[in-house]
Amino acid sequence: GCWNWYETRSGRAQGEAGTIEAAIDQVCLLQPVDPERIALAGLSAGAGMAALLATRRPERFRAIAMHSGIAPGVAYSPATALMAMGGRQARALPLAPLAAGVRLPGLLVIHGSSDPVVAPSNGAEAARSWAARIGAKAGTPRTVQRGARYAATITDYRCGRRLVASLCEVKGLGHAWSGGAAGQAYSDPKGPDASRMIWAFMVKQFARGGD
Repeated sequence: GCWNWYETRSGRAQGEAGTIEAAIDQVCLLQPVDPERIALAGLSAGAGMAALLATRRPERFRAIAMHSGIAPGVAYSPATALMAMGGRQARALPLAPLAAGVRLPGLLVIHGSSDPVVAPSNGAEAARSWAARIGAKAGTPRTVQRGARYAATITDYRCGRRLVASLCEVKGLGHAWSGGAAGQAYSDPKGPDASRMIWAFMVKQFARGGD
């Protein structure tokens, strides 16, 4: 029941990505969608699929949010996907250069420090590899905490003034949607509100073009 984001050599992952692209096309036909303001967000396998879609068609998306996922280019088969999930696949392969005039979508990565399903190192690698694609540099990490919620360490990657990627590492969060509803599967209400973070990140990307 999960998206296949990893079988890129066989083409199966690209086939599933194409299904999502077709759904986006359908929504754009039926609703008054601004084609300059399309964003993707996903959890776990959905995060990997969101990154794959943006890697295939970076010109189509303004912002991407990956929650508890794996960077594109790390896995290409079931075996390498399992290795990556366990933190045994060290670094993402370099991604293809962007075409002239194409802007890389802004990326927000949220990952729990206690994730037993997708190793926390994957979140850091997703942000690092995304930023490296256009030479963005990491800023000084900062720690934030609201009330009794888990603390989070945030590292921004910038290219000049432009925010290219933001990594939010949530201390104590497992493989669950941060700040999600209590009692739901893969949901932890004690984490900072991922939905609010993602919405705020995407609104800034839409309004300022990521600057």
